[in-house]
Amino acid sequence: METIIEIKNVSKEFNGEKVLKGINLSIHDNEFMTLLGPSGCGKTTTLRIIGGFVTPDDGDVFFYGKKINDVPPYKRPVNTVFQKYALFPHLNVYDNIAFGLRISKVPENEIRQRVAEMLELVNLMGYEKRSVDNLSGGQQQRIAIARALVNSPKVLLLDEPLGALDLQLRKEMQIELKKIQQRLKITFIYVTHDQEEALTMSDTVVVMNEGIIQQIGTPQDIYNEPTNAFVANFIGESNILPGIMHRDYLVEFAGNNFDCVDAGFAPMEPVDVVIRPEDIKLVEASDEVLNGVVETVTFKGVHYEIVVNAYSDYWVIQSTKSANVGDIVGLSFTPEDIHIMHKSKPARQSRYSRTVSEDMADDK
Repeated sequence: METIIEIKNVSKEFNGEKVLKGINLSIHDNEFMTLLGPSGCGKTTTLRIIGGFVTPDDGDVFFYGKKINDVPPYKRPVNTVFQKYALFPHLNVYDNIAFGLRISKVPENEIRQRVAEMLELVNLMGYEKRSVDNLSGGQQQRIAIARALVNSPKVLLLDEPLGALDLQLRKEMQIELKKIQQRLKITFIYVTHDQEEALTMSDTVVVMNEGIIQQIGTPQDIYNEPTNAFVANFIGESNILPGIMHRDYLVEFAGNNFDCVDAGFAPMEPVDVVIRPEDIKLVEASDEVLNGVVETVTFKGVHYEIVVNAYSDYWVIQSTKSANVGDIVGLSFTPEDIHIMHKSKPARQSRYSRTVSEDMADDK
């Protein structure tokens, strides 16, 4: 795919704090890219730099190879949808969508055609004369998207636009946004802290933390092959354990040596070992598997979430098979379920480990 936007060595500081630290990013034509990370990681600042609302302290932004650092927002071929939709309450639906076209002095007959196309796109035909104050949150969000798209931007920037919606509506709009992007074949750059949104909609996910890009990849790559402990723990739940890579395809953790499918590490290199909760099977305790004691069991509807204390670590297992607190069980996983990463600074603690640890401390 053709590169449409390039961010090269971009840094930004606010009040003496660096929120972006020399990031590099290429964004392609017709790509749905999501900037994902916790609050304060720099994702919204990155979006605002692309939109022209913030100027980088260092580095450059290019659009089709042309540097646009000093190009104001209204001259950039991008439009933005914010979490607060900023619709004009004194204008009806039609006039809200047509506003930008009228500022650009587009002929009224063309405006009618383009507004009609947008209303069909967002499935709100017949709402032209409605007051925006009488629309639901989801309908207002669709009008904000239509208003941004009616100007035919090359790139649409979306800054957590679903944050104000309830859970069910968020899920519906995730599907709708992806359909709109695929139909229009333009580039979407989406900002969120919600991992499910990122995995559901994106072609490419950019995971950020503390002003640094941690990993770029497809949703499958990010989930199945995290590059460090932060990514592994931020994208879903993970069991992250300290290990030692004895040699290619052999790793030691939890007091045992295990075959794995990873290579390229130094002999006896300390590593982080990641095993996803859904990849662990509960089996009978035996000398052939890792054994532990069940600490908690929580029914989640489609599966049980079971915390097991095994070899001084708390393991989270998602299983359709239940167990009883206090049971001694075996944990089974394959070499393909073990993911090896280079050591990084400690990731945020799993909420399960934290809860169990605190509960045990409270009991003392």
